[in-house]
Amino acid sequence: MDNPFLALGLDERLVAAVGDLGYEKPSEVQQKAIPHLLQDQSDLVSLAQTGTGKTAAFSLPLLQHINTSKKHIQGVILSPTRELALQIAEDIKSFSKYLPKIKVATVYGGASIENQYRDIKRNPQIVVATPGRLKDMLKRRMIKLEEIKVCILDEADEMLNMGFKDDLDFILDRCGEERNTWLFSATMPPEVSRIAKEYMSNPFEITCGRKNEGSNNVAHQYVVVQNFNRYQALKRLIDFQQDMFGVIFCRTRHETQDVAAKLINDGYNAGPLHGDLSQAQRDTVMGHFRKRNIQFLVATDVAARGIDVNDITHVIHYKLPEQIESYTHRSGRTGRAGKSGISISITTSSERKKIKAIERVIKKEFDKVLLPSSKDVANNKLMQVVNKLKNQEINEELISKYTSYLSEEFDAVSKEELLQKFVTMEMEIFLKGVSDDDINHKGQRNDERGSGKGDRKRFYISIGEKDGFKSWTELKDVLRETTGLGKDDFTHVDVMKTFSFFTVASRNEKLVFDKFNGSTWKGRNVSVELTKEKKSRPGRRKSPERRRRRRN
Repeated sequence: MDNPFLALGLDERLVAAVGDLGYEKPSEVQQKAIPHLLQDQSDLVSLAQTGTGKTAAFSLPLLQHINTSKKHIQGVILSPTRELALQIAEDIKSFSKYLPKIKVATVYGGASIENQYRDIKRNPQIVVATPGRLKDMLKRRMIKLEEIKVCILDEADEMLNMGFKDDLDFILDRCGEERNTWLFSATMPPEVSRIAKEYMSNPFEITCGRKNEGSNNVAHQYVVVQNFNRYQALKRLIDFQQDMFGVIFCRTRHETQDVAAKLINDGYNAGPLHGDLSQAQRDTVMGHFRKRNIQFLVATDVAARGIDVNDITHVIHYKLPEQIESYTHRSGRTGRAGKSGISISITTSSERKKIKAIERVIKKEFDKVLLPSSKDVANNKLMQVVNKLKNQEINEELISKYTSYLSEEFDAVSKEELLQKFVTMEMEIFLKGVSDDDINHKGQRNDERGSGKGDRKRFYISIGEKDGFKSWTELKDVLRETTGLGKDDFTHVDVMKTFSFFTVASRNEKLVFDKFNGSTWKGRNVSVELTKEKKSRPGRRKSPERRRRRRN
């Protein structure tokens, strides 16, 4: 069977390198861009989200066009950040592993310009650059671009958002007139359109999805709290979700540093990334994040641009961005390479209009979700500890010297009492220093839009990630198929390791019990239970359980 990359018209050596990297089939943007760029020497505008394989879409055709017998720069790739420039250069080196005569140089700020000039004098065919440093080198006559074949603008909207408009104009004015310009962008704001009109000739346009549309692999959610509860809401979110690996976006450098410091002080594995850090500090933080030594990267929009890290599960917007277009780039850090991700925003009631505006831009609806209570978080943490304890393998050699002592110490303690002591100790740790306040803002209904009015019930179900559910959407599909209910009937679906939660209208309570209790899933017995009721709101009728507590 023909290799699908070979069918695009790529050189066999490039296809072999792509295969070594584990790519099995081209993404949508690669399918649309590569054949055109190989056959038609024209300008190109490609609109596609981050994480969709854009680097390969422009790098592979560029490599195939390179004439290794010539000793001048033939391709220039402009990138918004140092981190992304380095990533692109590494990818090109990987793609060209069977093309030994290809040379790539990278130029960027924060490093020795003299060392980079020495790299340029070695006659690379491809240069990957940030706009500021490339402009500086052009002014110093350290580099010439008159003979380039292709100028590639990667993340063009990001570069313009970062203030590189004048730098781009300066660079493009000095590129040879015979060049082709390939522009890749996630969104198409007016400034990107200006670049296309001013510096490109009848560009061929490729759109993957609709313009400015968000990725289909990302679930967009929001919670509503009062402004002073933002940090508490952040902690609830990351405490409740197991195995979260994410980026937390803040608006300012000060806010980024403050949130990161609070998280670190509270025992979370977090690191800040903002403009006040030196380049060495930024490299250190990013290195730890890539290796997962840091679980949460707290970043400003500018500092996080160009981050290309695999398997980010969550993007949390501590505050919504000032520019609506920035939301697309933030949320694009997750849900990459075909994997699912969650983008969740911590908002106040006054930001409802902004959520609506973002929905119109990304062509996706947000789901409103409720923050768990501190007791819900503690229960979840306890279950994590219990599962870890249950699955812990016994190291006989390690514990042999303690066995006799422990047997004597616990000889008079029954199994039931030991379990009670364990749960008490762990729960006291989890609940220490936290209140049981419901910090969800009460100014609006807590029902998800489209789910209908009326009372709702929260259910526990005994299946989760270990049963093959990789995301809440997969479980929601099974819930719908089993009960026959619609997509808006199930809300707030949360998938844990061995169990999950979901919410339905009270009128469907009996249906849920009838359909699931006594059923099986992949050989496992399935059970559902109602979770404990939350405290009623002021002015609402108190539950029987609460009335009993008040009498006691």
